[in-house]
Amino acid sequence: MSEQPVVLVAGSASGEVLCLDESLSFWGGVDPRTGEIVDHHHPQHGCTVSGRVIAMPSGRGSSSSSSVLLEVIRNGSAPEAILILEPDEILSLGSIVAGELYGRSLPVVVLDEATYSSLVTGETVAVGEDGSLHRQSGSVDDDPDNTTGG
Repeated sequence: MSEQPVVLVAGSASGEVLCLDESLSFWGGVDPRTGEIVDHHHPQHGCTVSGRVIAMPSGRGSSSSSSVLLEVIRNGSAPEAILILEPDEILSLGSIVAGELYGRSLPVVVLDEATYSSLVTGETVAVGEDGSLHRQSGSVDDDPDNTTGG
């Protein structure tokens, strides 16, 4: 049985999942104009976070990542949602401030290990206001109601 998700920034979103092998710093790691991962040392270098539900173990400093996430949201090149294993105040702050300044934010949700580990790049999920995940048909989830969490 999975634990309840912890919603750091509420919101609903849906999109194709991009599972990141390592944590990502938005500062210096993501092009704020395009959403492309530009950190040459990151395993998913060249992939885009734009329009995707990204799953990563945690955020990776610097505190400037919140301002870059804010810029990515303003530019329309942001992920649809961020799913993480550990709470991250920096990512949450960027999303919250974007909501205040631009009326656009993105959900930031902490998942339990089992739910996080079950995510697969390329599957489509919807994130509910309560942090629940709803997998689209063709999901790899064994849950009969196709819902995880919440």
